[in-house]
Amino acid sequence: MRVTGPSVPIRGTVEPGFEAVRSAFTENFTSRGEIGAALCIMVDGKVVADLWGGWRDGGRQHPWRRDTLVNVFSVGKAVTALCVARLVGQGHLAFDQPVSAVWPEFAAGGKARVTLRQLLSHQAGLPALRAVLPEGTVFDWKRMCSALAAHEPWWEPGTAHGYHVNTFGFLAGEVVRRATGQTLGTLVREQIAGPLDADFFIGVPRRELPRIAEFIGLGDAPPRGTEDLTEDQVMELHAYFNPPELSGAGVINTTRWRTAELPSTNGHATARGIARIFAALLKGGRHGSNVVAPAALADATSEQVYGEDLILHRPSRFGIGFQLTQAERMLGPNPRTFGHFGAGGSLGFCDPDAGVAFGYAINTMGPRWQNPRNRALIDACYGCL
Repeated sequence: MRVTGPSVPIRGTVEPGFEAVRSAFTENFTSRGEIGAALCIMVDGKVVADLWGGWRDGGRQHPWRRDTLVNVFSVGKAVTALCVARLVGQGHLAFDQPVSAVWPEFAAGGKARVTLRQLLSHQAGLPALRAVLPEGTVFDWKRMCSALAAHEPWWEPGTAHGYHVNTFGFLAGEVVRRATGQTLGTLVREQIAGPLDADFFIGVPRRELPRIAEFIGLGDAPPRGTEDLTEDQVMELHAYFNPPELSGAGVINTTRWRTAELPSTNGHATARGIARIFAALLKGGRHGSNVVAPAALADATSEQVYGEDLILHRPSRFGIGFQLTQAERMLGPNPRTFGHFGAGGSLGFCDPDAGVAFGYAINTMGPRWQNPRNRALIDACYGCL
């Protein structure tokens, strides 16, 4: 089925009763600045909306396709959290064990008692590295992890929380590597995305590169001088831009970025792939799969922190790696909803009360906080239930 808008190629299907979702998706292009995007919504395991449209490039020459992949940024944090919860359920890890139990070097700098629970709920005080790192260091996994292991926390762990924007992936990924001998991208491919037939990659195989959409509007890293900044300002700046490519600035559309494993930031997916992963988490992780033990998922999606975030400077609410719905940024009306937003507006979430799994993938930078495009789609979805 092809849905037409003013010179915007939009394709896909919606089930009867979900026409408002199609309208909201189309209006994102005609009224809210969308260039290319895809949306998949599942209810109780059934696809009720599967839409894609617009263009894969800023020149608007290449239409978005059904299988187009795009960088979904921090949606990858939820998949990373799922991997860790899976390992907890299997007995390879425990949320309340010290990180240093599997990663001995991490004990340096007064971090010997920091638990995995604290690390993944952004309480460890490691949102950034103080020492200025040279260009290209983001692609050196060993160097990044060694620097984080040696680092003294910016605050006493467990006393506050601040979004570990980019360090989260290195920290969680190294814990996974130490516990299993596998990289996080390998675990995603072999134990999560592969068995679920979900297009989601942390480290895109070269054979898949031709179907990746260009990401538009990310911007460049700011100048690197910190002489006139306070300690807190240095922490915030470095959380995003130390090393300078840490958030993808200047490299977002390169092969080097796309094929690297950077779990916080460079997950690539289709909307359908995101939705399939979150659909597997309905009914406590046993909705047609055994992707994660119910008890481990219940713990991972329970509130760990809620309040003023030292990096974001607004309230944030986290489980163990998952973002949780909050009054200031709701994922629909139900209180147990969990998932993760990505920079620009991409989104994946699961609502166990409504049976909803939601995947939204975009290639155009939008507001990072209150995003009108994903908000319109969420509202339309719940209006149809």
